[in-house]
Amino acid sequence: MDNPFKDIDQPLKSVPPELKSKVMNDIAIAKLIMELAELFSYNLGDVIETVMSKRGNK
Repeated sequence: MDNPFKDIDQPLKSVPPELKSKVMNDIAIAKLIMELAELFSYNLGDVIETVMSKRGNK
């Protein structure tokens, strides 16, 4: 069995362009899903702050 820690000191190898584009595409899709979820969900901190400020004004 090879020691994987011997590879730490070696120079980095380049990634195939197909793999790099697939990973970047997957990251972009995950980011889009997170932004859409944020868009359609409540920002609870803002809701609580708004309710508290309106209660204080009465």
